[in-house]
Amino acid sequence: MKVKKGAKQMLKTNNIEEKIMFDVPMKNYTSFKIGGKAEKFLKIKNEEALKNAIKYARENNLKITIIGNGSNLLVLDSGIKGLVLKIEIDDLKIEKKENYVEVTVGSGYKTMALGAKLMNEGITGFEELSGIPGTIGGAIFMNAGAYGKEIKDINISTKCMDYDGNIFILQNKEQEFEYRSSIFKNEKYIILETKLKLEDGKKEEIKNKINEFLSSRKEKQPLEYPSAGSTFKRQEGVITAKLIDECGLKGVKIGGAMVSAKHAGFIVNYSNATAKDVLNLIKYVKEKIYEKYGIKIEEEIRIVGEE
Repeated sequence: MKVKKGAKQMLKTNNIEEKIMFDVPMKNYTSFKIGGKAEKFLKIKNEEALKNAIKYARENNLKITIIGNGSNLLVLDSGIKGLVLKIEIDDLKIEKKENYVEVTVGSGYKTMALGAKLMNEGITGFEELSGIPGTIGGAIFMNAGAYGKEIKDINISTKCMDYDGNIFILQNKEQEFEYRSSIFKNEKYIILETKLKLEDGKKEEIKNKINEFLSSRKEKQPLEYPSAGSTFKRQEGVITAKLIDECGLKGVKIGGAMVSAKHAGFIVNYSNATAKDVLNLIKYVKEKIYEKYGIKIEEEIRIVGEE
């Protein structure tokens, strides 16, 4: 059977109803707008589809790479071999309990969309996180946070699947949340949905709070360029962006990648950057910080693909 590159093509395999795409440019699926091609690419809409995709990958000896909205992701220039699964499970259930509001949300639900939905429902507790790009699954994966709140602070439990298709429900402590990390970074589980503990609030107050956070984000972050968000992790007791700024690295460029002139913690794609440009700039920044301060900084972004 002849397959057109980049075109959707139905594969004859048990229980896979979605269409697999071939040679898909990953720059179209990341906020960095960088990356080579995915050998095989499949959008996952529900648990059954995920289970079937895992089975297909096992039967065909394919490595699986999971992505969400691609907002914290750098895909290498040589692309990704095997099967890329883009999780788009976006179910949402809101239940009023006696003393709180329980929100069960699919891992593919976009964080900003959830913030808007909760605002319209008059549900508070999510405002600080509502401007974070990406999906809820990605937020759980990296324990996303902003303005003094992390998603672990409102998480009750997370439903996930292992690579044998088994379902697990992990309670908050079992998810091993740390700064920009969780148990899911070991890639033994795929996030399906999560439960959040929120509260009833006043719509106008929630709206004002979200607008305040969004204005701050727009003022301080380089949203005018493609990026993967904050490139470097915050060091304990140290503001990494401040160190980068003090080293005079704002505006430094390698190829099409640049240390943002607005926020030194961001590396942006200012002119058709390659992943190699970004990696070389990350290395350069790390070296300069270590030379001046003796501090080893780490990247916060997730890097995937073939070396």
